[in-house]
Amino acid sequence: MQTNVQSFAVANLRRRPEVVETGGFVAGFDPATDSPYINYATPLPGAEPTAADVAALVAAFRSRGLKPRLEFAPDRAPSVEPALRAAGFGTEEVHEYLVCRPGTLTPPPRIGDGPGHLVESPAADEEYTAIDAALAEAFEGEFASSPEGAARLRRIQEGGGAVRFVRAPDHGCAGAASCSAPAVGTAELAGVGTRTAFRRRGIGGAVVASLTAAMFGLGAGSVWLEYSGEGSQRVYERLGYRAEGTRLYVSLER
Repeated sequence: MQTNVQSFAVANLRRRPEVVETGGFVAGFDPATDSPYINYATPLPGAEPTAADVAALVAAFRSRGLKPRLEFAPDRAPSVEPALRAAGFGTEEVHEYLVCRPGTLTPPPRIGDGPGHLVESPAADEEYTAIDAALAEAFEGEFASSPEGAARLRRIQEGGGAVRFVRAPDHGCAGAASCSAPAVGTAELAGVGTRTAFRRRGIGGAVVASLTAAMFGLGAGSVWLEYSGEGSQRVYERLGYRAEGTRLYVSLER
């Protein structure tokens, strides 16, 4: 059974602080940041937008001083990509997504002769701040650590999703990830990052396995994620994730 990541994308964007729905598109905005990775749109499954619909969507971004940007599974809305191309949208990336289900989850083995990594849930403000800083370092400047970033992580944790991390020897964060609250039977696991000094120690796999199990415990029938590079793909496949489709990232330059 295929996981409907497009229906999930719609439901997840509707959780943003500000939502605009126009012409078969849902755009989610967070006034606390101008990050294109937070402020973007996605089509409703099966949408067949006209040129006017695309123009209205672009206007919703332009009026906020943001780059028009979308993320979606093209096979679930095949008429959308041609309409966006006609309006001048270009490809940023195409990502394959992997899916794990309760019957395929395989927790990682212990590390060496020790008990493995202790995966924790953050509670204190300083833990959220440390996680945000660690992820900013792990993603090498894609975004800056900020109070708003830490606050978004707390909202995920307190809004039905989950954040997990492995503590560093200095009591900061060695690596972490988060998972959205389940919707339409699935949940998206994202932002898997490990600080440079702690890589290749199994931290990412431990965090992903813990988050995946947590979502299954909340009743999700599947968890999905996107990967970058063959190394991370192998890590996720060892945990029970399997390829199931692609997602397209497009944007319109200002």
